[in-house]
Amino acid sequence: MYKSQLGIWDGIRLTFDECIDMTVSSIKQIEGIYNTWIMMWSGGKDSTTMVTVILQLIASGQIKAPENIKIFISDTRQELIPLWFNALELIKQIKERGYDVEIVLSPIDDRFWVYMLGYGVPPPSNTFRWCTQKLKIDPAQNAMEKYLSEMNGTTDKTKWEKVLMMTGVRVGESAARDARISLSCGKDGTECGQGHYHHMSNTYLDRLAPIIHWRTCIEWDWLKLFAPMQKYGSWHTQMLADAYGDDPDTRTGCIGCNLASKDKALINIIKNPDWSYLKPLMQIRSIFEWLKLPHQRLRKVGYQKTKSGKGSKNQNRMGPLTMDARKEGLKKLKEIIHNVNSQAIIEGKPQIDLLNKEEEDRIKWHWENGSFPQGWTGKEPIASESFVQYFSDGSYQKQLL
Repeated sequence: MYKSQLGIWDGIRLTFDECIDMTVSSIKQIEGIYNTWIMMWSGGKDSTTMVTVILQLIASGQIKAPENIKIFISDTRQELIPLWFNALELIKQIKERGYDVEIVLSPIDDRFWVYMLGYGVPPPSNTFRWCTQKLKIDPAQNAMEKYLSEMNGTTDKTKWEKVLMMTGVRVGESAARDARISLSCGKDGTECGQGHYHHMSNTYLDRLAPIIHWRTCIEWDWLKLFAPMQKYGSWHTQMLADAYGDDPDTRTGCIGCNLASKDKALINIIKNPDWSYLKPLMQIRSIFEWLKLPHQRLRKVGYQKTKSGKGSKNQNRMGPLTMDARKEGLKKLKEIIHNVNSQAIIEGKPQIDLLNKEEEDRIKWHWENGSFPQGWTGKEPIASESFVQYFSDGSYQKQLL
């Protein structure tokens, strides 16, 4: 029984073959236009489906490959361990088929634990989601632009040959994304229903979401049933599907992601006896919760103005982590890593590498050099101390003790 009233399209469910046909159709609309396709691959279920489906359609002769295909995958160093191992297996398979895959990594100061425990930026939140930009978007964008500048022999983007970027965006992936996606109509004169194709007249790339019409159940059929079959490419996707479990709302991301109400993917993984030794990773969320408390952060006090002289809208805001909080946070993280790896050695299982020596040394370098985010000196009071509450218009309210 449906929990809510059916929408106008809910009674029409595409079959697997129909989904494949629509993907093929969407690509045939742009065949021959681009000499280079770029695929942005996160390692999650949507982009993995997109990459494996497209490459298999090429192998089966259903679509024609361009002259160049380049695939970028970001190593955030915070991915769920089995999923990253699964991605490495898929990378091996992709390279064996003659395609170029590049693993991209953030500069050391932008890596998750260095940026937070070294530089002092608080854990990501829904209002300050710095992690996706720092760990995925920026390194992939920079790597792509480096690749294109070398391919075109110039750094002048206006002289670059236009390329097509493919992504794994889907209808139904989340309500927030669905609200921004229109499947029925094309863009910039493209044909209706051809897969959320964006032809951009003022940039070096256009975009196509070739599986935008795939529902979760069809995607599951591909990852768990069809993709591993020899007929469809013998792709190693089973472990990825298992990590999501049977809950279509499960999302995968960084280990212990505090932007999700519950780390369902990690919970599913540790239910597997082969990966149960990863259970201490469930404690990482508690580190984030602890670091976000006022006792571990600094606060701007007094009336704050913008560069234009107007009152700031975010008066008395909490800011970066104190040095003591960073040091305690590193201690807590290393204890979790030690507990996992000690059990891994006993069981003969793969060890985790959430924090390597280079990153730990860089964290301590930031401590020694008194690093704080721009606009902060480290001399601000602890956020848990009493303060006078100012408002943007200059009025204030003393805190009642």
